[in-house]
Amino acid sequence: MTKSERQELIDKGLLLPLMEEFYTIQGEGFHKGTAAYFVRIGGCDVGCHWCDVKESWLADLHPPTEIDKIVANATKYSKTIVVTGGEPLTWNMDPLTTALKANGLQTHIETSGAYKLTGVWDWICLSPKKLKLPTEEIYEKAHELKCIIFNKSDFKFAEEQAAKVNKDCILYLQPEWSKRDKVVPEIVDYVMANPQWKVSLQTHKYLNIP
Repeated sequence: MTKSERQELIDKGLLLPLMEEFYTIQGEGFHKGTAAYFVRIGGCDVGCHWCDVKESWLADLHPPTEIDKIVANATKYSKTIVVTGGEPLTWNMDPLTTALKANGLQTHIETSGAYKLTGVWDWICLSPKKLKLPTEEIYEKAHELKCIIFNKSDFKFAEEQAAKVNKDCILYLQPEWSKRDKVVPEIVDYVMANPQWKVSLQTHKYLNIP
């Protein structure tokens, strides 16, 4: 396969830069505690300084992988497939999700929403970032809004984002892991004063699993 042919398949979403895939327990948000197969797609230019998977940022570090192989692996483990990154919407998610759905699987995505929404999703976790805001379309379709709290200014940003999502979207505040001892009490106080919000924790890190 020539370089141009490979790039054409990547552009169509038939090849994706696969960083890793693994079967574990979803640790965050609405589906926490649920067994799920994670597919981590490389490539992200949002650039959060506290990102815990910076190795996912450069797509070129991760092998372009046929989506049929990704789907074949996923079907062995779980009915719930979580596509994460990186930023998976950097790429066309239509072919991957179509293939997953054809196999009767539930498709979930974790995204900053910074790029056009592609793919067919049973659950959309929108985790917006200040450096590159979501597109308008995803606010109407998000099932949960997960805002990361690193410092007090993030509460204001969370409220700004909450004002844009649909009325059924579940609202979560999640402490940035390295600041958890400081910000967890602040989040608890905030949620008690503003009960439309819920607390999300990275429970997989407490369980010491991927």
